[in-house]
Amino acid sequence: MSDHVTNRARVIPLRPAAPEPSSTVPTADAPARAPRPPVLVPRRGPVAPAGPAPTGKEPLWRDLVGDVLRRERLAQERTLKDVAEAARISMPYLSEVERGRKEASSEVLAAAARALGLGLTDVLSLAQRELTRHTRAESVRGRSASARSSAARYDGMCLAA
Repeated sequence: MSDHVTNRARVIPLRPAAPEPSSTVPTADAPARAPRPPVLVPRRGPVAPAGPAPTGKEPLWRDLVGDVLRRERLAQERTLKDVAEAARISMPYLSEVERGRKEASSEVLAAAARALGLGLTDVLSLAQRELTRHTRAESVRGRSASARSSAARYDGMCLAA
C-alpha cells in the first residue's frame, strides 16, 4: 500500500464565507445572512493631549523631571546635543524626556544628571520641590475659591463677644 499525501493544506474557515454580491437575495438553498459588522480601525495619534497638564490636576512626574532637566541645561547655556553626547543618550530621546513625552529610566536620568554636573538625588529633589510648590499653589487656590463661595453664601455681619 502506498500512502499518497497531497501537498494541499486543509483550511478550516473561522467564519462563513461572505456571500457573492449577486447572491444577496436569500434563496431556499442559502438562508439569509446577517450583515457583517463594520471593521473598527484604531485611531492613530497622540493618546494624551499635548502641552501642559490642565489646572486642578497634579502634574505628571515625567513632566516635572523634564522641566528640571531642561531648566538646568538652559541655566548652564548648554545645547541639547552637548548634554545628550555627554550623557550618551540620543538627542531626540533626551528632547522627549525634557518635554515629558517619555518616562525615562533611573539609569537615563542619572546619566543626564551627571552630564549636567548634578546627582540623581539633586534632580529628583528639585522635581519634588516643584511638585510641592504646585500642590501648595493648587490648595491655596482651592481655599480662596471656597472662601469666596462661603462669603457669598453668608454675606452679613458677625459679632463676637
